[in-house]
Amino acid sequence: MALERGKLSNIVVVSAGSTVGIITVSASKKVYVKSIIAHASDPTGVASATAQVYFIPNGGSVGQNTRLFDIDITTGETVLIEPSYPLVLDTTGDSIHVGAGTSTVNFLITGDKEV
Repeated sequence: MALERGKLSNIVVVSAGSTVGIITVSASKKVYVKSIIAHASDPTGVASATAQVYFIPNGGSVGQNTRLFDIDITTGETVLIEPSYPLVLDTTGDSIHVGAGTSTVNFLITGDKEV
């Protein structure tokens, strides 16, 4: 099993009130999420943001039952979410979605994926 190491996504900008799919497993190739970086970037002067991370199994949907993280971030602050063990997506269609509640949040995900 060969792994490609590094970033799993480019920076994804999520607008307030939106949720975006950021990684989806294709062809049963495992994906190991090691860290999620979230930056509250809203330039409009909003004091804080909320950010969410969802682990969606194949056929599932974004919701309270698939939410892993729900964090508050002060505008201009960057938060590193780093589980003690990587999140493993191993079934075609499994995905990670990210959301922004109150203002714009930038996300970047790092880890490894099978090639």
